Amino acid sequence: MSLTDTSLYTALVTPMKQNGDLHLDDLASLIHRQDDAGNGVLILGSTGEGLAQSLENKKQVVKTASSLNVDVPIMVGVGGYNLRNQIEWIEYCHQFDVDSFLLVTPLYAKPGPKGQVQWFKALLDAADRDCMLYNVPSRTGTKMSPLVLTELADHPNFKAVKEASGSIDDYQHYRKTAEDIAFYSGDDGLLPFFAMAGCDGLVSVASNVWPKATHQYVDWCLDGRGPELLPLWQECTDAMFAGPNPAPAKVLLNEKGWIENSTLHPPLTEEDVEDLSVLKNADNMIQNWYKEHS
Repeated sequence: MSLTDTSLYTALVTPMKQNGDLHLDDLASLIHRQDDAGNGVLILGSTGEGLAQSLENKKQVVKTASSLNVDVPIMVGVGGYNLRNQIEWIEYCHQFDVDSFLLVTPLYAKPGPKGQVQWFKALLDAADRDCMLYNVPSRTGTKMSPLVLTELADHPNFKAVKEASGSIDDYQHYRKTAEDIAFYSGDDGLLPFFAMAGCDGLVSVASNVWPKATHQYVDWCLDGRGPELLPLWQECTDAMFAGPNPAPAKVLLNEKGWIENSTLHPPLTEEDVEDLSVLKNADNMIQNWYKEHS
């Protein structure tokens, strides 16, 4: 299945038991909910606490997700600062039924343009699946260089960019640099603006808790109806970041009864979500919106 066959990927949380072990039954249940909504699934991204998981846990997540025979595409996060480890991870995932990889800008090292090109080219060469390159300077410490797009736009495995800098200006510059590459917003609340600037979809945190409503939100935005969705969706998606991601999503999923616990990997904690009423109010508003418009 092609990476761009869907306009919405859910950056899925990784459910855990209270003792910190994986909750694979809850993971399977969440993936089936996304499949029912027609949303692609990104596992082990930043929302999935991919960098905090042990290698064995990451393997279990991939094994579980790929065994469910869902109809939607499965994308696997690839991120870190050790190139050899990332290539080995890609090679491990090749044995499973996953459709694509999300390749993030190297963490912590803050490489220059040529170093970024070398990093991404090595990962793209290692992959035998479609790849989405991920620009998220708030987490990695550096922006993706436009040189990456200039040098690698013709690579056969480079299909899309997830743009999460929070800057419309940056997005427009990237878009002009690689006009034939698909662009996905990495910010739920900015989708109406990105859609007006010609993006192709969304990689979403909000769709964890509102899978069907977010699917409609994306469809409407890409159909030019984004302005009428403001300020409701802006306010409600902002509520999903009322604490460090993915703490609010896990807390609300637990409140809805979709996962057994809201446990996170340290140093993240659900205790940093101080006002549950903000999340519950957002949940009520989105559910009412969806009932009215579905």
